[in-house]
Amino acid sequence: SLPAKLINGGIAGLIGVTCVFPIDLAKTRLQNQQNGQRMYTSLSDCLIKTIRSEGYFGMYRGAAVNLTLVTPEKAIKLAANDFFRHHLSKDGKKLTLLREMLAGCGAGTCQVIVTTPMEMLKIQLQDAGRIAAQKKLMAAQAQLSSSHAAAAEPAVERRPTATQITRELLRSKGIAGLYKGLGATLLRDVPFSIVYFPLFANLNKLGQKDPNVKAPFYVSFLSGCVAGSTAAVAVNPCDVIKTRLQSLQRGVNEDTYLGILDCTKKIWQKEGPTAFFKGAYCRALVIAPLFGIAQVVYFVGIAEFLLDMLPKHQA
Repeated sequence: SLPAKLINGGIAGLIGVTCVFPIDLAKTRLQNQQNGQRMYTSLSDCLIKTIRSEGYFGMYRGAAVNLTLVTPEKAIKLAANDFFRHHLSKDGKKLTLLREMLAGCGAGTCQVIVTTPMEMLKIQLQDAGRIAAQKKLMAAQAQLSSSHAAAAEPAVERRPTATQITRELLRSKGIAGLYKGLGATLLRDVPFSIVYFPLFANLNKLGQKDPNVKAPFYVSFLSGCVAGSTAAVAVNPCDVIKTRLQSLQRGVNEDTYLGILDCTKKIWQKEGPTAFFKGAYCRALVIAPLFGIAQVVYFVGIAEFLLDMLPKHQA
């Protein structure tokens, strides 16, 4: 049923995001830093420096936004894919690869309603620590090079909350402010879904002994991991562009961008083609378990299990 699918999708998203959020934070910071003042050299370096400067919970900055909105996002994505697969099938016959890709395209298009504002807010909160650390480092370097014996301490910068960012965007730009980077989000999520859903469906079928019986949970998990990491790496250039466009604050000497083409051109010219794969392994590490967990929860059907147990418990 649709309610059960939405519940399953929501639970899947909550569990997955909680497990992999620190890696996602590192991915955002690695993608956003340009060739000027580089703060981090790798995933481990980013996480270690984040813990040292911001504490353990610094790795979860922006998690509240993600956990709040990931439920409708994952629910829409998974349920929409099922919806389109059902309506594209002919008399219950096996879907062709093209129709599977069209179903994934539909799912990716639907999910951006929630994904774009979620990513917009999450990126500001995730990257705030990098920008603050960069400013602090630059101030310390300036103080050391200064000839003055006494230098003023840099002012402590208060980091905005998701609510403050939302209010400011709505006040200054209206609802369009929350949907900045919508085109880049579509450019990432639609191809991702076109690759992910058909690949997952076909990998998952390999573990089914009977077409009418669900594959074992470990098959769904591994299929979700493989399909997710493959699709994530494939669309990573689009994710880099989306992350750069949605970042409202810039570090010292970092470029600003006018749109997708301008961002692509500047990254290619100033940082080289390898810059489009910044954070690719982080994204693969995030997406693999995230979608592996999501598919297990979704296909095993935790909602149905809970709903079935409820009457028995009451009885």
